[in-house]
Amino acid sequence: MGKDAEVRATFTDGVDAGRLQYEAPKLLFRGTERRVFEGEALKGVRAEAGDLVLADGSRFALGDKAAASWADAILNPRSRLDKLGVKPGMKVAVLNVTDDALADELAQRGAPPVTDLADLDLLFYAADSLAQLDRLPELIPALGDKGALWIVSRKGKAAGLKDVEVMAAARGQGLVDSKVVGFSDTLTALRFTRRRA
Repeated sequence: MGKDAEVRATFTDGVDAGRLQYEAPKLLFRGTERRVFEGEALKGVRAEAGDLVLADGSRFALGDKAAASWADAILNPRSRLDKLGVKPGMKVAVLNVTDDALADELAQRGAPPVTDLADLDLLFYAADSLAQLDRLPELIPALGDKGALWIVSRKGKAAGLKDVEVMAAARGQGLVDSKVVGFSDTLTALRFTRRRA
């Protein structure tokens, strides 16, 4: 997940209050007016006197610690694989996920996708219907003792499943949800692990 906070904002055209959200690569402010900052607008962002300050002088009051944390996150964005917990040497499998860049990213990270579905550290499985979630009982045994299953599905208006449906199906198989990540512009991913006794 990205960052999210209620803030007081100061712009060149006045002061406003609203919700500030950061999900790389965009910083979004929802107040009286919706404002989106990305690209050049985020270069040189800094923390100053408890505010997150953008290149155009826009300021968001977050407090010293939070402002520094937000500035660091914006200047040093985590990659998708960082957010998904992929580390070099992991045994990773990908099923049904339509994402041309994923296999290359995994290979570059030193965790190329495998076809052997046994003792997996991570399994990425795309499901966009309740019928596809019916496959969970056969996928769970493929996970290693500390392995995690990422269920990837469409988000927004194109979604065939709601997050609550995915969670209910996984929990029904003894899994617990621990994280959600924006997998891409069109996909979301929910992370599940086995319930510990």
